[in-house]
This record gives sequence, C-alpha cells and structure tokens, in this order.
Amino acid sequence: MNITEHRQGGAVVLRPAGAITGADADRLGQRLAGVLEGSGVRVVVDMARVTLLDSRALEVLVEATEKLIRGGKALILVSANDVVREVLELTDVASLFEQYDDLDAAMGSRA
Repeated sequence: MNITEHRQGGAVVLRPAGAITGADADRLGQRLAGVLEGSGVRVVVDMARVTLLDSRALEVLVEATEKLIRGGKALILVSANDVVREVLELTDVASLFEQYDDLDAAMGSRA
C-alpha cells in the first residue's frame, strides 16, 4: 500500500492506494496520528484507490475519528467505492464518518 499526503485548503488529504490490511493498516494509523497532532486541521482520507479494508484498517479509522470527535470534528472519507462502503455499513461504523462522493464536495462542506 502506498499513501500520499497533501494539503488542500484547511485540510490534510491522505490518499492510500491498494489493500489496507495488517501492517499497512498500522502504517495508515501512524500517518493519521501524525496528522492529528496538528490542531485545527480537517483530516480527509481519499478512498478512491482503496481496494480492501480488513478489521485492523477499520479499527485505525475508528480510532482516528474518535479522537477527532472529542475535538468536535469527524474523519472525512471521500470517494469510497462500493466494496469499502459495504464494509463500513456491514460493520455498523459508516455513521461515524463524514462521507462525500468526491474531494470537491468534502472541501465545500462546513469547516
């Protein structure tokens, strides 16, 4: 799995690519932890190139959003494909995240 990162507006956008499982999920968690240390920043994960999430990946995403929720924010997921959306819904965690069809829609949402 590869993860790219860039800033757009007041947000940090992480773009993982490939399957997020096991050690790769931990790498994503480390990247999210680093971003979360920056106070006041919106955190967006662009899921467009994610092909699979395992239970560890879900745990990482939920832990990140729980930290953000304590600060009055939520983890923003964009461009999730049908497989990723189904995993989020079947595990009953979809409602924890702000979800948008694309990055432009997320950036136009409330701060």
